Amino acid sequence: MRITVNNKVVEALEGETLLEVCRRVGIHVPSLCYAPNAVYKPSCMVCMVLDETRSQMVPSCSTYPVEGMRIDTQSDQVVSLRKMALDLLLRDHRADCEAPCVTVCPHGLNIEGMLASYDRKDYLRARKYLAAVFDLPSVACDDCKAPCEKVCRRNSVDAHVEIRSIVKELAAKEDLVVKGDPSDVEVQDRTRFTSRQGVFSEQEKTRLRAEQPLPSNCLHCACAARKDCRLRDLASEAGIKTPRFGVSSAQPFKKRKHITGDLWFEPAKCIHCGLCVYNSRDGFSFKGRGFTMQVDIPEASYGNVNESLAELCPTGALSIIR
Repeated sequence: MRITVNNKVVEALEGETLLEVCRRVGIHVPSLCYAPNAVYKPSCMVCMVLDETRSQMVPSCSTYPVEGMRIDTQSDQVVSLRKMALDLLLRDHRADCEAPCVTVCPHGLNIEGMLASYDRKDYLRARKYLAAVFDLPSVACDDCKAPCEKVCRRNSVDAHVEIRSIVKELAAKEDLVVKGDPSDVEVQDRTRFTSRQGVFSEQEKTRLRAEQPLPSNCLHCACAARKDCRLRDLASEAGIKTPRFGVSSAQPFKKRKHITGDLWFEPAKCIHCGLCVYNSRDGFSFKGRGFTMQVDIPEASYGNVNESLAELCPTGALSIIR
């Protein structure tokens, strides 16, 4: 069967969707709710293409080609619709890809990574983060106006993390000699999209005050799954800086459920694609309808799922945390 994609005639194989045809011949079409060799249903609308034979936008992950079909995957109209779909999905995705302190540091210091090591008492690795951007023992925090402390999310709970004091404390540990290449610690890629948590509710502030603080007092708001989040990748690709509709999710900040093994579920990051629902038996399910619908799993069903589900999740709502 022959169809035309972007004015190029391609051969469609039996049983392939338009999305699969395009990807097989090297034409990029994004998607979030689709996963090869898995059960899925169209929901994200990020894979939309224009069927020029009918002048109709269609989801390529669930549309099968017919002889003579003409498909457009790259016009401004198609790209604009996909971007709108991403903006709508980001409305339900409540998460900080990167900690705000990291995004504003004028020196590019990965403050989140440094504080995570500090809280584990791995001071040598924490010092490696400093060595990646500073000529130790010298640091540039004395003359800095500390935007990191101004945007610290802990500010709205009680008081900001004393980031500069911790930096100076680590820099002074000259007995901890950083050996090898300090570049093996992660440095933030500022070209990538970064989502935002939004404002803490009063209930969240009360919960966070009651929780036992870590040595640094950091909330560690950065997403653990930020490196390979497909939603973030596509938002970056679409050039989204600030989601058009903001964040409207009421799901609580970093309220995780330990499911099994190293598998954790964080509902605030879920975009309701359904991949975990359709690919677990008596595990995850949809709860509620319409705008109030959520994905959930009863505690009695935790044993019915396994860690491989995290590979299907496009947002880090399901992730492996060790």
